[in-house]
Amino acid sequence: MIEKYSMLFLYLAVLIGLSIIAAKRVNNIRGFITGNKTLGYWVAAFSAQATGESSWLLLGVTGMGAMVGFSAYWIVVGEMIGVFIAWFFMAERYKKFTDHYDSITMTDFLVSRFGAKTNTLRVVASVSLAIFILIYIAAQIDATGSAFERFLEWDYMTGAVVGFIIVVVYSVIGGFVAVAWTDMFQGAVMVISLVALPLVAYMMLGPSDHVYATLENIDPGLVNIWGNGGLTSMNFAIVLGMMLIGLGFLGSPQVFARFLSIRDTEEIKRGRWVALMFTFLVDAAAVSIGVLGRYLFTEVGTDPVETLGNGAQNVLPTLVEYVFPAILVGLYVAAVLSAIMSTVSSLLIVAAGSITHDMYRKVFGVEMDGARSASISRWLTVLFAIIALGIAIAVSIISPTRTIFWFVIFGWSGIAAVFCPMVIMALFWKGFTIRGAIASMIAGFLMTVLAKFVFSEMPGIGPYFVAMETMPPAFLFSFIVGYIVSIIKPDEELQKQYDNDLKAIGEHNDG
Repeated sequence: MIEKYSMLFLYLAVLIGLSIIAAKRVNNIRGFITGNKTLGYWVAAFSAQATGESSWLLLGVTGMGAMVGFSAYWIVVGEMIGVFIAWFFMAERYKKFTDHYDSITMTDFLVSRFGAKTNTLRVVASVSLAIFILIYIAAQIDATGSAFERFLEWDYMTGAVVGFIIVVVYSVIGGFVAVAWTDMFQGAVMVISLVALPLVAYMMLGPSDHVYATLENIDPGLVNIWGNGGLTSMNFAIVLGMMLIGLGFLGSPQVFARFLSIRDTEEIKRGRWVALMFTFLVDAAAVSIGVLGRYLFTEVGTDPVETLGNGAQNVLPTLVEYVFPAILVGLYVAAVLSAIMSTVSSLLIVAAGSITHDMYRKVFGVEMDGARSASISRWLTVLFAIIALGIAIAVSIISPTRTIFWFVIFGWSGIAAVFCPMVIMALFWKGFTIRGAIASMIAGFLMTVLAKFVFSEMPGIGPYFVAMETMPPAFLFSFIVGYIVSIIKPDEELQKQYDNDLKAIGEHNDG
């Protein structure tokens, strides 16, 4: 056990050290939220992708690989497509717009893009973001408790509280710069750990080991890319749900904060290849860990839940302990915490910055000097973390059979449905109006809740909503509502302003 703790303490020491160094760069709200827009491409790419992956990757996707087998590789396909579109088609234009408007939050960008005369857009965006970010953070804290419980045999509550304290400390100390730097470090830990595990495990197999044939014997559905039973309407819905998880990269504020904060568009062009490679390596490795774990630890007739935990989310720690000595198990504790904390810290900074800047300063008109605005953001960071901790503990009591995979996906889907369709249309469609933007956000918010708690319980269509989860219907509904509301009452002045803004940033009109 001492080996595990020594690696963990080394990891935490690096995080705190980076935060203390970063703190010297934070003396105002701009520094706290954006790092004064000085990120290089390596830091931006690793930070964006580490933030987007979270505990969902190391505990959820590995478990999904063990539960469903090869069909979980659709997650890799979907994530690659989402990351490709975000970095190759959206990032540069978003960066140019936010620099042109001198925006420091996504809400700033939206208000400037639509020339908002009232605070409605700012309030809807800030409140929606705060709600789903709290859910998303709560899911990460829940995963922290589970990780400590499984790896170090701690009590769940103790693990959740300790993880909460760690991430709050380095987020509060150094703000966005600390988050970005620690994300870079944590992303590197994730890549090395995830890629090494299935490679080493596979090399340990002997000549008599036949992975494909054994998996097919355990359950033929494990080696079918469409799942058990082949291509059916239900399996198609499941695959669609897994693939469209990547939609969350197309405008989620915690990811796009990296595009806003990167040094310039040349850094984006360099960073896009780093982001793609990072995503492919960690996602493919995570699914492979699950598949190998199912081969090694289950047999014909074995329930994977009994062996590998609820949702098979213990497959990674089980495989780590099977393959590596204790001191390297500590590295994997750090890897899981890296995935969790990189996301939590990013979300906390986005939420605190949004409330401080978009609500307190802009809506209520409270002017603050640099030091005071940074101080308020720090206190709000702590407050958000405490509320999220409370939600995580409450969910652990109310729903002991929850899985990390789908708990995280609900928060991720909510943020994506509220913001991504609106951001896509705001960037590329001059006919998009402020009414359409507000309607799009509200529609995404409502459909996320309805799809999860109402439509999934309905006879007939309910199982399909369960299979797809909330992302596809909520995203589509948000897009359609935003489009319809915009074409009902076009805004010609706004269209002219959009054309002028495009010329100002050196872009052409796409429609």
